Amino acid sequence: MSLDVPRTEALVERLTAHEALQRLEHERATRLTQLRAIDEAGPEAEEQMMSTQKEAVLRVLADIEAAVARVQDGSYGLCRNCTRAIPVERLEILPYTPFCVPCLRGAA
Repeated sequence: MSLDVPRTEALVERLTAHEALQRLEHERATRLTQLRAIDEAGPEAEEQMMSTQKEAVLRVLADIEAAVARVQDGSYGLCRNCTRAIPVERLEILPYTPFCVPCLRGAA
């Protein structure tokens, strides 16, 4: 990579649909492992806390599935609100995010 190429531009070149799917598969596997751990915690675990954790993991799994669908339909990486490109750095951290930071802040 040339030193005169901005970092963001270089990252955009590297984020392919294949890479996005790999990241999403990793996130999915992590959340499924979390669900198994919650289910295996048994009755000694505090029921309300485990239920809340399970709901959160299931929400993230749904977000991951939606992101996989966006990869397949070609809209992955575009903000669902303003339709601008989501910065690659954000997608590297949270590959299933459907919003850019400004739109996410505006929705809160």
